[in-house]
Amino acid sequence: MPIPESGRATSTVEHTVSAPAASARRTGLLVTLVLGGLTALPPLSMDMYLPALPEVTQALRSPAATVQLTLTACLAGMALGQLVVGPMSDKWGRRRPLLIGMVVYVLATAVCAFAPSAGLLVGFRLLQGLAGAAGIVIARAVVRDLYDGVEMARFFSTLMLISGVAPVVAPLIGGQILRITDWRGVFHVLTGVGLVLTLLVWRFLHETLPPERRHAGGVGEALRTMRSLLADRVFTGYMLAGGLAFAALFAYISASPFVVQEIYGASPQTFSLLFGVNSIGLVAVGQINGKLLVGRVSLDNALGFGLGTILLAAAALLVMTSGVFGEPGLAPVAAGLFVLMSAMGLALPNTNAQALMRTPHAAGSASALLGTSSFLVGAVVSPLVGIAGEATAVPMAVVQVSCAAAALACFLLLCRPWRRPAEQAPEAA
Repeated sequence: MPIPESGRATSTVEHTVSAPAASARRTGLLVTLVLGGLTALPPLSMDMYLPALPEVTQALRSPAATVQLTLTACLAGMALGQLVVGPMSDKWGRRRPLLIGMVVYVLATAVCAFAPSAGLLVGFRLLQGLAGAAGIVIARAVVRDLYDGVEMARFFSTLMLISGVAPVVAPLIGGQILRITDWRGVFHVLTGVGLVLTLLVWRFLHETLPPERRHAGGVGEALRTMRSLLADRVFTGYMLAGGLAFAALFAYISASPFVVQEIYGASPQTFSLLFGVNSIGLVAVGQINGKLLVGRVSLDNALGFGLGTILLAAAALLVMTSGVFGEPGLAPVAAGLFVLMSAMGLALPNTNAQALMRTPHAAGSASALLGTSSFLVGAVVSPLVGIAGEATAVPMAVVQVSCAAAALACFLLLCRPWRRPAEQAPEAA
């Protein structure tokens, strides 16, 4: 399988945009905004719903572990859907699978608003995730169509700035929705967001994969392509490191409503505020990565520092929540979560960029594998954080430490960055 040089930073926008320079810049801005909206869809679907979890537990008369399965189902759907949509986009182009997925997402979200039981809600959250996967996987594939090298890493950081607004405002919006209506209103709002985003995709996102670069094969070729990608040790290392880091993040997403509100007695509005502050930290570090570090510091060095910081923050949270030094209170735990979330701004964009730089020939399939690994591991850890009930945050911290340590190990043992100096040198870009 041909592997391109990771240090190459050649933009391929000129191959997909034939308009004059000024028009190309306008097209680039519109594409950036639409892609940012697509990457914001998962945090909107997850985070706007988080403040309502305790209310859903009471309204549907279901235990917390069952209600947390509504998160798991959506996440699992997003993981499995990407395996289908990614190869489809390599064969048929980016627009058609994306528009179909967005329409189904809107319909599934509308049904969630009227679910009479936890079981039905879990089922339609699964369908919502399956359909919403189209936006996640195709957004990454479009970035790979348009950019390469450090330019791709910078663009991922720009997307993090746009999509990072979603986790900042989503819990705040969710908390305010709960002031005027019940948890079903959250899904009414998500339906409206999905409909608007679908119209924007239809109007502004043009095809970025020309026919001559599409794959003509069917399911068999798609499976062979994915197998060849997984056979690349370095790609697999970045994929696993990013997936496990995301799992540590999702352990926080899944457990924090109960940790902050049930254990520490905070209101839904206070939880939303803390969640927003943590998301600002992630976005800010992502911008530092894209604007200051990329091109000056190797992507591997930034990635390694981010993974190490996540591990240290998770270890500190485990010490605090286990009561080794007594009851810490909300402030120290919130500080540890802030550091962990902020370090994701180094880990997530750089794992995506490094992995996709190796796969220009199959961006859709590679994007599917990256997304599926992240969401599947996240779906597995979601029930684990509540395994000891709602009275302790220790399971959350244990999951975070385990995932962070495994992510760093995969990066070091499989990617072996010290053995690839040519790929790390900033001047190579």
